[in-house]
Amino acid sequence: MADVDAPQDSEQDLDDDDKRKQEQQEKERDASRNRARPWVRAGLVIFIAAVVIGGFLYWWLTRYSVGTDDAFTAGRTITIAPHVAGYVTELDVNDNQFVHQGQVLMRIDRRNYQASVDEAKASMIQAEGQLQGAKFGAEVAQKNFPGQLKVAQGQLLIAQAAEFNAQTEYKRQHSIARAATTQQAIDQSTATLKQAQGQVAQAQGQVEQATPIKANISTSKTRIDQQSGALAQAQAQLETAKLNLSWTVIRAPHDGWIAQRNVERGNYVQAAQALFSIVEPDVWITANFKETQLARMHPGQPVTIAVDAYPSLHLSGHVDSIQKGAGSLFSAFPPENATGNYVKIVQRVPVKIIIDSGLDPNQPLPLGLSVEPTVTVK
Repeated sequence: MADVDAPQDSEQDLDDDDKRKQEQQEKERDASRNRARPWVRAGLVIFIAAVVIGGFLYWWLTRYSVGTDDAFTAGRTITIAPHVAGYVTELDVNDNQFVHQGQVLMRIDRRNYQASVDEAKASMIQAEGQLQGAKFGAEVAQKNFPGQLKVAQGQLLIAQAAEFNAQTEYKRQHSIARAATTQQAIDQSTATLKQAQGQVAQAQGQVEQATPIKANISTSKTRIDQQSGALAQAQAQLETAKLNLSWTVIRAPHDGWIAQRNVERGNYVQAAQALFSIVEPDVWITANFKETQLARMHPGQPVTIAVDAYPSLHLSGHVDSIQKGAGSLFSAFPPENATGNYVKIVQRVPVKIIIDSGLDPNQPLPLGLSVEPTVTVK
């Protein structure tokens, strides 16, 4: 029995040793945790303090700053289109080329328009001649019409005298005895009287035609007005022809860069057809701020601008103006908030920002680049 109990006591001693070791290890871990707990607490306190201080500093530094990433470079673009149609005979520009105001960009075949100018010149010369003739005619009319009246009056007196003689002869032939005359003489006196009466009537008509002297002279002067109008019309046609001829040469209306060129030499172009655009050097920023960001914003406030395409480029500017209407109001399909269910959406309002400094003349900003402006609204 003694031999059997000995192994059991050994196993129990081993279990007791293991328990003591475990208890010792737990005590050591507890002691280690107790020693590390102050550092953890200190680290946690430092972290919280750093977050609070950082947040306060961020708020302090940005409390007067309002920014947005919904902003782009903007500028003026001029669409170049011809006034007249024709074949392109000369093209003097290329893509992205810088041009100066007044520089020749392209030429259109001018031969048809030159012929129109020559034709209009001939029409004007003809109209000038007709006007001069009308003026001479008016001067002559001032002498002719009074003279024609006097001539008609004289012809009337002559016809009346002839009528008087014919009446006297008619009475004589019809009052004497038949034996003292002949039937032929009687018939001759009758015919002569009728002829004289006809001449008197004709002379009276000529007098009536020549009587409205002032009206006839005014008619001649009216022809001057008509020919003056015809001359003015011919001059206008000549000016139009000259304009069309001058428009065969297309010049740059402003300094800028050529963009969106879609014409080649030899193409037939129509009037008002868009051929290319000119991008002017002036560039500004269009920033679409939320309506909740506009409370303290007004023109003149300074702006710092970061350009996504050129991280090393730092621009400075100022608020120029705030558009009098949200962007959605000027869209192709403005919202109809009075219909259907209404869901409030924060609107964005375009703000124009002028760039004051920081631009590199050797690195002009293309239009449409993304930028991030920050407005100081203090």
